[in-house]
Amino acid sequence: MKAALKEVYDQYSDKLPESILNDIKENLPESATKAKIKEVFEKIYNSYDDSKVNPGECVGLVSAESIGEPGTQMTLNTFHLAGVAEVQVTTGLPRIIEIFDARKNIKTPTMEIFLKKPYNTIDRIKDVAVQIKETMLGELIEDITIDILEQELKISLNEGMLTNFNLEFDQIFKIVKTKIKGFNIEKKEEEIVFKSKTSKSEELKGLYVLKEKVKKINIRGVKGIKQVMPVKRDEEYIILTAGTNLKEIYKLPEVDVERTTSNDIFETYAVLGIEGARQVIMVEVSKVIQSQGLSIDMRHIMMVADLMCSSGSVKGITRFGVVSDKSSVLARCSFETPIKHMINAALEGEQDWLRSVVENVMVNQPVPIGTGLPGLVTKMK
Repeated sequence: MKAALKEVYDQYSDKLPESILNDIKENLPESATKAKIKEVFEKIYNSYDDSKVNPGECVGLVSAESIGEPGTQMTLNTFHLAGVAEVQVTTGLPRIIEIFDARKNIKTPTMEIFLKKPYNTIDRIKDVAVQIKETMLGELIEDITIDILEQELKISLNEGMLTNFNLEFDQIFKIVKTKIKGFNIEKKEEEIVFKSKTSKSEELKGLYVLKEKVKKINIRGVKGIKQVMPVKRDEEYIILTAGTNLKEIYKLPEVDVERTTSNDIFETYAVLGIEGARQVIMVEVSKVIQSQGLSIDMRHIMMVADLMCSSGSVKGITRFGVVSDKSSVLARCSFETPIKHMINAALEGEQDWLRSVVENVMVNQPVPIGTGLPGLVTKMK
């Protein structure tokens, strides 16, 4: 580090965060003079100082209003097609509610799968997409019949579908043989035949059960990925999916793990941890808001994401989520089911120190924000 830079760097080491200082160090040109370096640091410090929140600023209320006001103008379009047919995505108000309620079962789980070179080109991406898609035997069957006299179930496969999926009859036969037990399975003139091991009449019922079971045999692909759609994104091709399975997708050598994401908050939390989940909340809320043509400062969205993830696990903005964690009895009462909270607090002998906004409003006192925050202290002789 140049002596001039080191001297100025040391002056600001306790005023600016380390990440900002490191960014300055990396981006300053070698030819910069001490006066210029000092000017850069001064401007950055002023910008940093202006961005900080003043003591007593009611950040929660400002964020709530900033998200709530444009949120009331959101349309109720539940679905849109993501640039291509067949990939449905929940958007608008239903998606916002899904995220902020931290729902475990979302309507349209999807993934954006980025691939490493050379798999992200138009020639190679189709092969990867076919490998990823969960292929069931039911998709490849042309005809399925039950012979009551012989007590047999016969399956004939669609040649065209086998060619599309790069599969062969013998491959399918081997997979079926390993998955189905309790029946004699044979190949007869491009048909797979299942025959009961006994000739009892009740075995006929077993054939009808088997008929539905064989359709659900997984032939290939990642479990849960119902549809795949290669699309162009900037200079490369990526795969959009209906259905999500982050853990299994990350195991594939063709996949770029650093950029591949899922819109399922809880799956991301299970695979990547709480910071990954926080990032998904921020990205997904931003996507919905931008798709509606609205504009909300990112810091308000970040605050909600921080609140949902602050306990180390994902909690929704509901009475079972973040509200149940509040230390104030009156704050919990203000959000649905007040009698339950009052009775529990009385039984446990809880105290409320009235440190937040809601509880002070309820007891008709000045709230501890803005000018209501400082108290008057007099010097006694």
